[in-house]
Amino acid sequence: MNLLIEIQQSKLKPKELNKYISQFFLANKISVDDLANAIHLGKDAERGTCIEALEYVTQTNPQIAKPYVKTVIDCLQDQAPRVKWEAARVIANIAKELPKEVEKAIPNLLQNTKDKGTVVRWSTALALGEIAKSNKSKQKKLIEKIENLIKTEPNSGVKNVYLKALQMINKQA
Repeated sequence: MNLLIEIQQSKLKPKELNKYISQFFLANKISVDDLANAIHLGKDAERGTCIEALEYVTQTNPQIAKPYVKTVIDCLQDQAPRVKWEAARVIANIAKELPKEVEKAIPNLLQNTKDKGTVVRWSTALALGEIAKSNKSKQKKLIEKIENLIKTEPNSGVKNVYLKALQMINKQA
């Protein structure tokens, strides 16, 4: 299957296309190479569609992302804001199920805390919070980083995502 061609030739509306592509992920019909190729060669909208479909699937089936983790982590450095925020949401969705795999995303996520886009920072906050809740070996350092980010984050909505994560961590302790 060529994911990029499927997206380019589709006449579906964005939500319908997302569900259509999601079915390929669920049926294991998208190879790691095919996703990486679509991300590498696609336009911003096409790359965003790829990652958004994976994000949609990982809401209910986090394990499905296991073969794609490296590609998702790479997407955190994409120039397109939509690709970055959808990749961060995938990381958030899979952090509990794949804690060791997603810890490699931490440097890219920390870089995205400085992004000018609020949605990128919000999604990044969500991912960092989920990693901190799920990964005990990284938790202490992430809590320190999150506490510092709360002090410098200009958007109250993003701050609230961090604060909610810290509250959940404190309840776990």
